Amino acid sequence: MGLLTIGAFAKASRLSPKALRLYDELGLLTPARVDPVTGYRLYAPEQLDQARLVAWLRRLGMPLARIQHVRTLNAVAAAQEVRAFWAQVEADTAARRDLATFLIDHLSRKDPIMSPTTKSLGIRYAALSDTGLVRESNQDTAYAGPRLLAVADGCGSQGAPASAAAIDALKRLETGSFPVGNLLNVLEDVIEHAKQAVHDIAGHDSASEGTGTTLTAMLWTGSQLALVHIGDSRVYLLRGGELFQITHDHTMVQSMVDEGRLSLEEAASHPQRSLLVRALGPGADATPDMRLHDAQREDRYLLCSDGLSTVVPTQDIHRVLSEIGEPEQAVRQLIALANASGGPDNVSCVIADVMELQQ
Repeated sequence: MGLLTIGAFAKASRLSPKALRLYDELGLLTPARVDPVTGYRLYAPEQLDQARLVAWLRRLGMPLARIQHVRTLNAVAAAQEVRAFWAQVEADTAARRDLATFLIDHLSRKDPIMSPTTKSLGIRYAALSDTGLVRESNQDTAYAGPRLLAVADGCGSQGAPASAAAIDALKRLETGSFPVGNLLNVLEDVIEHAKQAVHDIAGHDSASEGTGTTLTAMLWTGSQLALVHIGDSRVYLLRGGELFQITHDHTMVQSMVDEGRLSLEEAASHPQRSLLVRALGPGADATPDMRLHDAQREDRYLLCSDGLSTVVPTQDIHRVLSEIGEPEQAVRQLIALANASGGPDNVSCVIADVMELQQ
């Protein structure tokens, strides 16, 4: 078979002549020959597979620059690159879905003012933070109050004041009332205050380079818990005897798991498993995950730093949460388990039980 005209090639590849001309200009899909007299582009039949690949990748929404890279790879590596791209698309879609759900939930509420005293549900809570057995100082901060539950895990030379400053910025949520319809804006505002507080701690001193903190917090609205999450601290929910992790770790290793480049078993022992892709700190991506959780009577929430989740097996966390009724005793037992496993990191736990208020 001879060379194909741009029209015939467009029909066979399902790319428009306009797209083919653009891809030629970008060097993405160069014609086999350009007629020196007419300037017509002519394509070889063996270019069809590449053109069809470009067409399908464009239908996926892959940027042209990334398609150019995929075309340089062998089949196995190209498949891996497509898998990684789609994992990112799904992560971005999930983040937008969470935001849409958040908006739908809080716009659907009829209460004009947020006040836990008007609800039949309340929380009892406890918080505890421990240095562990290896670290010289504690860079974690844990807090629990009538409305606010929070854990922050600092890093860098000023990690301790950074985590404390981030949570202090959120404590304004403990007092006063504000319209439910303004909840999303209120949460965004306090995250901005927390971000600025951490930046102020880090300053411009080279000795403070690397200073930052995770921040995982829940705001009790009287019938719901609004979650704000940045980093690799976690929130677990015990409901009906089942334990659910309701946050997603913002780490490089978790991203590699999401993209299919690592198994969960490989991730658990990866040397860079604590490398964050989101955090509060200079130069870091501080985009929070935010969502609302409808509370049910007898729900139990656990917020913890990775000093617990990376050391104590999930089944042991489940057992403690299921068997120990008092929040204060439960947080003490969880920290004891972390230290019994070597206590290699600071460990912080906050537990909140949803209960029916006495009328």
